[in-house]
Amino acid sequence: MSTEKLNKKKTIDLRKKHIGPSCKIFFSHDPIKIIQAKGQYMYDETGQRYLDCINNVAHVGHCHPDVVKAGAQQMEQLNTNTRFLHDNLVLYAQKLQATLPDKLSVCYFVNSGSEANDLALRLARQYSGHKDIITLENAYHGHISSLIDISPYKFHQLSDAELNPFVHVAPSPDVYRGKYRADHFDPATAYADEVKDIIEKVHKKGGKIAAFIAESLQSCGGQVIPPAGYFQHVAEHVHKAGGLFIADEVQVGFGRVGTNFWAFQLQGEDFVPDIVTMGKPIGNGHPMSCVVTTKEVAEAFMSSGMEYFNTFGGNPVSCAIGLAVLDVIVKEDLQGNALRVGQHLTDLLEKQKEKHPLIGDIRGCGLFVGVELVRDRLTLTPATAEAQEVIYKLKEQHILLSADGPHRNVLKFKPPLCFTTEDAELVVEKIDLILTGILKYASVKTLELLL
Repeated sequence: MSTEKLNKKKTIDLRKKHIGPSCKIFFSHDPIKIIQAKGQYMYDETGQRYLDCINNVAHVGHCHPDVVKAGAQQMEQLNTNTRFLHDNLVLYAQKLQATLPDKLSVCYFVNSGSEANDLALRLARQYSGHKDIITLENAYHGHISSLIDISPYKFHQLSDAELNPFVHVAPSPDVYRGKYRADHFDPATAYADEVKDIIEKVHKKGGKIAAFIAESLQSCGGQVIPPAGYFQHVAEHVHKAGGLFIADEVQVGFGRVGTNFWAFQLQGEDFVPDIVTMGKPIGNGHPMSCVVTTKEVAEAFMSSGMEYFNTFGGNPVSCAIGLAVLDVIVKEDLQGNALRVGQHLTDLLEKQKEKHPLIGDIRGCGLFVGVELVRDRLTLTPATAEAQEVIYKLKEQHILLSADGPHRNVLKFKPPLCFTTEDAELVVEKIDLILTGILKYASVKTLELLL
């Protein structure tokens, strides 16, 4: 049975029977069965090709031959417990650290972004001796218990959700629809002052801040780009309170933003987090992740007397794959491609904004781009249904895109970094046709109501 090819209905039936019902899939009304992928393309059981604009995990392209070869060769030779010495671990740590500021020099390898963020919280709490964590509205940091507590994206819609008393939620630094917008004279300082206010309230109640954690660019929160200077101001307040700044790069690291290798670097050279977490693209789909921090934080973690051990974190196969990913990014200039293609994509989308009133905002960096759809550009009423229609209509055109954000009205572009200008032009052309159709339908309905 394990080697038998199932028809799509059988696959769906078995999934319903054996897979937890909370495990959702893309396009649940008419799911796609993917059996193969290469580069920026995925293929279903009929051989139909889909352009993938969703998978930031397949960072250098699905099934990249260099990455597959590196993993297979190491798997043929050795994969073992990380308590044995192996060159791959230290060589990968050295190569990864070379992409980061010198201060960030100590690595802990784990197996997922969730593991990385959980460990980051442990590091911060041990270093500071404090418990309280500040997170952002609409943030998502992982699926385990400690991270659901700091992921409002998951719990904010639940009326009976109880906030962990050690968790405090600051406003998302969204200059489009947030508390302080682009017309504010200094949104970076204003949003950072909100964090300062939280710290003061925590102190008055006898608490102490262990860490502030933020995705360098909010992804599930709707592709939010923090205003320049925001992280610097926040770090100043948090450090003064004895806490650490954790930058979550799980979705946006490894050259995706184009101008820099890490998204936190968009804030400027004068900003360096105390802890950086990474995952997803690090292994191009292989389960691998990492926490990088300073020597001081690592020594404080060791001083607890508790050994840290992770059986598979940093195993020889994972590190061989990680090395191959870093090599491919450089060899194929994928960071440069993200910058060039991302700019082309943004330019094309800006032209569509002039044409379609449904497009309220275009924002992003490199191949991390959000298109926020609104029914009214003044009231910013979310065009949630329209966003869902766009992604389903694109699916009919064999293009895979998702919609996210707190109102599910932001079209999210985060494709493999081998995405091309031709791919960008195709997607925008199809979006143009779909939005034109939506506008025509709305006009007909309005006319019918008037008559």
